[in-house]
Parts: sequence; C-alpha cells; structure tokens
Amino acid sequence: MPTDSRVLSRPEVVIFLRERLFRFDLDEYRPLGDPTRFLGALTTLFSRCKDEDVEPQAYLEYSSALVARAAEGRAAAIGGAGGAQSSDKDPSTDELDALEEEARRQTELARAYDRYQTLLREAGLVDFGDQVSLALRLLRESPAARVELQHRYRYILVDELQDTNRAQSELVELLAALHGNVTVVGDDDQSIYKFRGAAISNILEFKRHYPRARQVVLRRNYRSRAPILDASYRLIRFNDPDRLEVRNGIDKRLVAERGGAELPVRHMVFATGSEEADWVAREIAGRVVGGVRPRDFAILVRANADADPILRSLNLASVPWRFSGTSGLYARPEIRLLLSFLRALADLSSSVDIYALAASRVYGLGGPDLTAIVNSARRRNRSLWEVIEELTQQPGLLRLGPATRAAMERLVADLRKFTDLAHARPAGEVLYQFLRDSGLLSRLASTDTVAAEEALQNIARFFEIIRAQSDLVPDDRVVFVARHLQTLIDAGDDPATVEVDPDADAVAVLTVHKAKGLEFPVVFMTGLVDGRFPARTRR
Repeated sequence: MPTDSRVLSRPEVVIFLRERLFRFDLDEYRPLGDPTRFLGALTTLFSRCKDEDVEPQAYLEYSSALVARAAEGRAAAIGGAGGAQSSDKDPSTDELDALEEEARRQTELARAYDRYQTLLREAGLVDFGDQVSLALRLLRESPAARVELQHRYRYILVDELQDTNRAQSELVELLAALHGNVTVVGDDDQSIYKFRGAAISNILEFKRHYPRARQVVLRRNYRSRAPILDASYRLIRFNDPDRLEVRNGIDKRLVAERGGAELPVRHMVFATGSEEADWVAREIAGRVVGGVRPRDFAILVRANADADPILRSLNLASVPWRFSGTSGLYARPEIRLLLSFLRALADLSSSVDIYALAASRVYGLGGPDLTAIVNSARRRNRSLWEVIEELTQQPGLLRLGPATRAAMERLVADLRKFTDLAHARPAGEVLYQFLRDSGLLSRLASTDTVAAEEALQNIARFFEIIRAQSDLVPDDRVVFVARHLQTLIDAGDDPATVEVDPDADAVAVLTVHKAKGLEFPVVFMTGLVDGRFPARTRR
C-alpha cells in the first residue's frame, strides 16, 4: 500500500468507481443498459455514510439484520399457511416481498461500501469524508493519540455549528472530553448544508452533552436597519415550530444597532420575469444617473438560470454588472467555446461541437443559413463537418449568403490547420494558438469591462487545468486531454470560476448561496414566486 495518501474529489471518486466497476458485486445497481448509471448515487451514499459516522461493518450488520427479519417473516408466513402458497397475494405478502427486496438492495450497498473502502486503502487514497472519519477512528481506537490531542487542543471553538454533521460533532466531543472547554456558535435559521448531513440536532443536543455550558443569545445586529430585520423575522417564522427559538423557548428577534433613515422594504409585483428584470434594470440605471455607484447594488437570484433575464436587461440599460453564481468554470460561455474547440479537434464528427464553434462569435455563422446547413446534414444522415467541408468544395449544393460562405471557409481552414497542429503539439499550445489567431484573446484584452476581465481570468484558470490534467494523462496531445477532461466533466467535475474584484464598480448579480455574509447598501431579491424561491423541498 502506498505511504502517501491523496484526497479524491467527488468527480475523481466517480471515475475511481467506474474504473473498478467489475470489482463490485453489483446487481440491482449495475443495470445492463447503463452500467455506470448509479455511480454518482453510490458516491453520494458513501459520503453520507461517513458524514453520519456509519462504518462499513455497521452497515453490513444492519443489512444482515434486514435479511434475517425477511427470512423470519417468510418462514412465519409459510408456517401460518400450513405450507400452502396462495396464488393471490395479500397485503402481508406484499410487505414481505418489499422487505426482501429492501434487504437485497441494502446488502448490495453495504458490501459495495465495504469494498470501496478496501480499494481506497489498496490505492493509498482517501476521499473527502475520510478526512473526518479516519481522524474519528484514530481518536476512538488509540488512547495515546486521543490523550495527546486532547492536551494539545485545550480550547475549542466551533463556528457555524448548524452546518456540522454527526461525524464532525462526534470528533469535537472526543477532543473536548478531557477538559470540556468548548465554545460553539450557531444559528439554525442560517443552515444551508442540510444536503451534506448538517443537522439542527447538533445545536439542540449541545446543552445535553455540556449541561454546564452557558447559553448566550446574540440579538444585537450591527449590519442592517430595523425594517429589514423585522421583515426577515416575519418570514423565518414560517419555519416554526422546527426552529431553535421555539424548541428552546428563547427570543432570537434581532435588534438593530444602526440608526439613520428607516428605508422601507418594498414588495413589487410583476406579471412576468422579463417585466421584473426590466424594472430592476431601469431602477438601478436611474439611481446611477443620479450619482449612486453601480457597486452599491446587488441583485439576488435563486439559481444561475434565473440570472439570464436580469443580465440581459442590465445590458440593455447599459449598466455594468458582475455575475457570481453557483455554476462552475465549465458553464461559462468562454470556456464552453474552448471545450467545444478541443472536442471538435479530437473528433471532427462531433456535430454538437462543430455547431457550437460555427455559431460562436469567432465565426459568426447563424440564422437561416446555419439552419439550412444543419437540416441538410440531418436529411443526409451526415455529420455537420462533412457537410460544411463539402460545401466549401461544391458551393452550388446549397444556396448560402456570401458572409456565410466566407465564415464557413474560415472555419474549415482553421479546423484543418489546428487538427494537424494537434497531432504534433501539446493541447495547451494548440489552445493558445487558437485564442491568438481567432482574435478572441485580443478582443477580450481590449474591452474595458468587468465581464471581459472575468472572461480573461476564467480562460487563465482553464489553462491551469489543462496544464495540470496534461500531467496526469500518458499523452498531452488534444485527443487524449480532451477525452480526459470530458470524463471528469461527466463525473461531475466543475471547478469554481474566478472571483472578480469585489471593488469593481459594477452591479453584483449573485445567487443567494453566494451572497451569505456579504453587504450592499441596496439589494433586490428577484423571482420570489411560490414554490420556486424558496423551493418547497428546502427549508
């Protein structure tokens, strides 16, 4: 076993499972039509087991108990029927069938979890959850290590307690068992990691574990004025009675320490999302004309897709903006273009990537002409590349405008040139040559906007990824690097975008998740539609 361990990211875990798929005894969770279908779900299950402090052996014991229960129930049912089997299933028979099915599935999952941990150890690897679960095991199994660490960490402070999971809570308890010097800070109303196992019970049970602990309720707010705090309090109480305030009988209503003008919270109603976006853009534009800085405004959206109409309206109103969403680097338009370029070079028959290149700002193909080319390829059951290449050699096959023909000829010439280069040079070098020759790099560098600066920084980050991944594949040429990148993306890899300079004088458009802890003089919350923001499946 290797002595140096490396931490696998979630996408790397999916790839790890896929590469060793046939070392798992999967039946229910390896369908013949798509053997890798459940690998993402298995990755989530293994991670959640570690968050909940469930060891493989405990899972195996649980599944064995289910099997025993199912067997006992079946034996009792057969004995009660005098050994005769009924052809018509009654409710009790259905329940037994369901229990046996659940026992089979849980047994398969428990064995897969156990095998996964064995394979990780053999490869000298750990995943994200292991960083806590292995530390927890060390403290439980080694008295020497436990005593040493308890003496080393004599005072423990845990921030954001509401976002801790069971394993993290157990780790803190073991470290503090000798001295009990623990201070925790938490607010159940700010919990945002329930999907990772975060539990309000960690707050509720803290007093039970530490009965001598003193409880201090922090009610003074130095950030917002009274109207905002009052409106927030009215909204959060819709979560009652599942709140710490109700459970522990305390008063968490915040008191504003800031004085000054009491600006009201305004509630506006619009018929459509576009109408709302246009109003927000006009409102901001009018205030900017009046002397307010764009950076003083923030627009909060529920999800990345909800930002699109907002950004379009801001563009029409000539208001500078910067967008910080929860989507990663690969979702950015400039990176999607570069990925399409690499995939097209690796496989010219990929019509989706050829189309993305053709329709991009680099080549400008579009409208009825591009639609006609795509329809021709579909009718003739040929790839888009084959049809475009043929049209440059036989122009009479399709009636196209002069601008389309010029752009199409440039696209074909570039793909031929870069395909040849891709066979000889590393992927990063080919990509840089494309950025330079296409004029995309110089165009972004000469555009003095926050969006252009962000695009340049994202491209720089993408080059870092290309360089890092090129070191991991046997060959650093495009055909191998592009395939490796796509494998990572399929497994869920999506690095974060760059963080634009927060001092840039532009309106901040961001998701509520990214907005936590930030401050702005004026904030617009858009898309407050029943069932969507907040979603019914979330607190």
